[in-house]
Amino acid sequence: MTSRPDFIIVTGLSGAGRSTVADTLEDLGWFVIDNLPPSLLASAAELLTADDSSVERLALVAGSHEYQEDLLSFLSELRSSGARVRVLFLDAPTEVLLRRYDQTRRRHPLSAGSASVTDAIRRERELLEPIRREADVVIETGDLIVHELKARVVEAFSDADREQLMQTTVMSFGYKHGVPIEADLVFDCRFLPNPHWVSDLRPKTGLDQEVRNYVLEQPLTVSFMEHTLPLFEFLIPSYVEEGKAYLTIAFGCTGGRHRSVSIAEEFGRILTNGGHSLRTRHRDLESKEI
Repeated sequence: MTSRPDFIIVTGLSGAGRSTVADTLEDLGWFVIDNLPPSLLASAAELLTADDSSVERLALVAGSHEYQEDLLSFLSELRSSGARVRVLFLDAPTEVLLRRYDQTRRRHPLSAGSASVTDAIRRERELLEPIRREADVVIETGDLIVHELKARVVEAFSDADREQLMQTTVMSFGYKHGVPIEADLVFDCRFLPNPHWVSDLRPKTGLDQEVRNYVLEQPLTVSFMEHTLPLFEFLIPSYVEEGKAYLTIAFGCTGGRHRSVSIAEEFGRILTNGGHSLRTRHRDLESKEI
């Protein structure tokens, strides 16, 4: 091989979807090694990335265990080698994980010595917190069905994105549904006039032109855009230079259907026209809650 392969380290809470991610990456053409102890990951990676190896993209799925410091050490060595390394961390609320374990009737890997499954999940969160802080991508799977999780993985790691230095996502969300854990930069748009209180606009969304006009023509919105765009023009190249693989910019309003959607769409349009490569996503657009 003339260059080192791409690496993905897949980790996260048990029951949060590691197997689904592994299968999806394999379908995308990644060579997947699942659930090897960290002490063996380095040996496997060395064998598969030797000069005579044909492996160009290697995904290492790390299970939960008592030796997460070994995984951190391996990750540090891999990144220092000059290879392109991305860490994907899968998370989910405890109540969702409990329900999944109840449905599958499987044992939690840390159940030995734990008073309950809840206690095992708590211990696992504590063990994984250091590697979570190193993650390039965090996917919250609590509200995702299998097909949605697969779509997120395809979006993040498909072959089309291999040449991009940094994948930027501009997203909208509703505060009533929680702040997205994958967000790097969060902007609160609840200070803007709310189309929800305009009867003709309430059933529409921020993708409709009438709502966009209402939101974007507000003096507060104009001032907000004028102040915020220079910040992005400064930050995005700085993140690229620092080597960040993923950047998620999130705009939030109350329900995630009007103001934040219009703002995210407009920032996405402007940044794209400015030469930035990005995706736009609206997390809570289909929510019917008032």
